[in-house]
Amino acid sequence: MTAWAGVIGSPISHSLSPVIHRAAWGQLGIEDWEYRRCEVDEGTLPAFVACLDDSFRGLSVTMPCKQAIMGLLDAIDPLASAVGAVNTVVPSAGVLAGFNTDVAGIASAIRRACDQAGVPLPTSALVLGARATASSALAALGELGITTTTVAARRFGGPGSVIAAASRLGVSVEQVMWSDMRAVTAAATACDVLISTLPATVADPLAAALTAREDQVLLDVIYSPRDTALRAAFERAGAVVAEGTDMLVYQGAAQVQLMTGRSPDPSLMRAALEDELARRERASGGEGHP
Repeated sequence: MTAWAGVIGSPISHSLSPVIHRAAWGQLGIEDWEYRRCEVDEGTLPAFVACLDDSFRGLSVTMPCKQAIMGLLDAIDPLASAVGAVNTVVPSAGVLAGFNTDVAGIASAIRRACDQAGVPLPTSALVLGARATASSALAALGELGITTTTVAARRFGGPGSVIAAASRLGVSVEQVMWSDMRAVTAAATACDVLISTLPATVADPLAAALTAREDQVLLDVIYSPRDTALRAAFERAGAVVAEGTDMLVYQGAAQVQLMTGRSPDPSLMRAALEDELARRERASGGEGHP
């Protein structure tokens, strides 16, 4: 049987995980593995997991499966359990184990941006959104030393929410309703780092109202299209912009380490990712979509 790893979620056809994982395998000399895109949603997830066999080496997990897959695993890493989301599954000693590398991806992307700009790490934060990636952002901010964070969202609560994750992580959260744009704008103006986990264009009302500062940091996890209105608002102010592509690369590098036991060079993964994004932009006529 051919050894394989893959990415699951829905929709999955435009996932860039194959690009960064294959780049990592190339530099590590892994030539006999396949990397697959697998269209899987919450309804088909149990049957998919049940069919995993000895040829399976690991899964990258994206929406809508990050929370749904947790109940199908034999073991879950404490960090992933606290966050309430799994984005990586590997076979370990005959069982399926779940991990969360989004936390490392977010923290590393912010560290890299601050290092490159020569600015100190942030001490206060605003997170936009209240689901799985927002929960990972809370954990990442905790790793950076930020234990009180403002979260702006349309709704809070529920077992998969950022509020439940904050309680498990021991992080304090100040809630701001997205409908109160004046309060959201005030929080965005006051914070050192803003992390947006929202889909493209959803943050546009904030971008229009916000006057960003030069000493602020933005991480918009959206990387295609890269030129969001929120990013433009921060760039006009001369603020530090952490790349969503860096989050993808660093979380992918951590996944490769879990799946292979070896650490890849993120810079080579980043180069492959940027090449693929440029290729897709050319193919789409320069519209910036995958």
